[in-house]
Amino acid sequence: MIAHIQGKLVEKTPTEVVIDCNGVGYHINISLHTYSLLPNADFVKLFTHLMVKEDSHSLYGFVEKSEREIFKMLLSVSGIGAGIARTMLSSLEPKQIIQALASGDVATIQSIKGIGGKTAQRAILDLKDKVLKIYDLDEVSMSQSNTNRDEALSALEVLGFVRKTSEKIVDKVISQNPDATVEVIIKQALKNL
Repeated sequence: MIAHIQGKLVEKTPTEVVIDCNGVGYHINISLHTYSLLPNADFVKLFTHLMVKEDSHSLYGFVEKSEREIFKMLLSVSGIGAGIARTMLSSLEPKQIIQALASGDVATIQSIKGIGGKTAQRAILDLKDKVLKIYDLDEVSMSQSNTNRDEALSALEVLGFVRKTSEKIVDKVISQNPDATVEVIIKQALKNL
């Protein structure tokens, strides 16, 4: 219904913005990812998604069209509402969500506040094929990188590092270099631990 809003940025917080468009101020909910991408300029353009409920009309805004598409995809999963979808996009980069869904990484999805084991599994079950098709990913390469990730995390755990801390760093290394071997992942992670 409302595809995008372009206007003067009047208010900005990590969770919402107000954009003045020809004298009308639109209150738009945003993710931390979008907040980090907002330009310092006065005028902004956000791609939007309008949620209509019995008791409210809520606008969600995104700097990137791709983030909006992921948001809409997440809403199609039973048990994931707009709040949880926004939390997912605030907790993880859109690329990380896509990789986690495509590789069946329940732990990453479940690490997001508000998502339990069943919802994480349902999200993967509902969206895995869609994500592989839309983003033209190869299931073999996704499982390969996931295997490298698991091996690197196991090795770091044996070396005495806490798994939770290691996961963040290993994921960062993999996102920067998706084709990294287990050895490269471990070496890069050790530099950052």
